[in-house]
Amino acid sequence: MADPEPGFAVCVYCASSDGIAPRYLELADAVGREIAGRGWTLVSGGGRRSMMGALAAGAREAGGRTVGIIPRSMVEREWADHDSDELMVTDSMRERKQHMEDRADAFLALPGGLGTCEELFEVWSGGALGLHGKPVVLLDPDGHWDGLLDWVGGLTGRGFASRTPMERLRVVRDGADPVATALDACARPVG
Repeated sequence: MADPEPGFAVCVYCASSDGIAPRYLELADAVGREIAGRGWTLVSGGGRRSMMGALAAGAREAGGRTVGIIPRSMVEREWADHDSDELMVTDSMRERKQHMEDRADAFLALPGGLGTCEELFEVWSGGALGLHGKPVVLLDPDGHWDGLLDWVGGLTGRGFASRTPMERLRVVRDGADPVATALDACARPVG
């Protein structure tokens, strides 16, 4: 596979809540390190806690560039990752998501909660509707998203969705190196 253009950026969505199991923090750290190892830029939600913090710290420790995009309300709560190479502060969550989408060449979702789910759905449905042509990848090594994927798959059988959304999402579950496989999927053009 050919390497992406210099300056390739991956937006990663993941949990920012406290109390996350250590295996998820380790996954986020490994993703950050692999992004850096490829010479790519990490675009994230600009938080310093939980998986989001582990992701950015892993990327920086491996020599990568990090761009954090965070709403002012979260900066004021002291959640911002001030160690980011670039920290963009927005006025709203909507503005944050738009900047994250604009700055990324691909999207990768890791295990997460409602916020991660909402971000995934927005870029996933946008791609399925042809609003962008960027890869959308879900790294799910332990079945975190199985229920959601089953539910969305069932929408097709009930006539609420075409096969396009399911075909558009690249799901990486396991393998010898699921992190590398997921990032390879991010680098592969859509179509």
